[in-house]
Amino acid sequence: MGLECRYELSQSAYIKLVLHALKHRSAAVNGLLVGHLTEDGAAVVHIADSIPLSHSQIALLPSLELALIQVEEHFSSKGMGIVGYYHANERYDDRELGNAAKKIGDHVFRYFPRAAVLLLDDKKMEELMEGKGRDPALQLYTRDSSKSWRQVGSDGSSQLILKEPSANIVLVDYIASQKWQELVDFDDHLDDISKDWLNPDLFN
Repeated sequence: MGLECRYELSQSAYIKLVLHALKHRSAAVNGLLVGHLTEDGAAVVHIADSIPLSHSQIALLPSLELALIQVEEHFSSKGMGIVGYYHANERYDDRELGNAAKKIGDHVFRYFPRAAVLLLDDKKMEELMEGKGRDPALQLYTRDSSKSWRQVGSDGSSQLILKEPSANIVLVDYIASQKWQELVDFDDHLDDISKDWLNPDLFN
């Protein structure tokens, strides 16, 4: 078994990572999760923000390392650090955590031993768009004692919850207005440094 923990995902972090996947529907996308850990009785990882990284060379370690350094430097002054990784597969019907995602998850695990990997679940996303789903459109993976990434169910000791219950309603509104067109990832920033990977104006 891995370390038991609850993962609390903020509305802005959740919406941003879904918009990233929607902007690049025919490509795999990934990004980092930023937040902090509290251990007041039960361990809770508070995921405050998501940082969209790539929509092209997912497994390219040099650009990943550069992003990790910049993200750590920016958020450490705010009392936060990298707490996980998110991934959306290239194929719509692919709901498996692939080797590239696992390797990057292992890399993030070195920074934070309670790291989570969140995989976008297109089936849940579809239900959400039809007004049926209430759960986050994500699968939660944590690393167990055998160093393998395993999917965690909501009935397990580790679980993923949305901090704001209305997050899915807000997300559907953003999707309807094609908000993803405004989102910038680290790839975009490397192509044009005037584009801000922090997306400070996305929700304004």
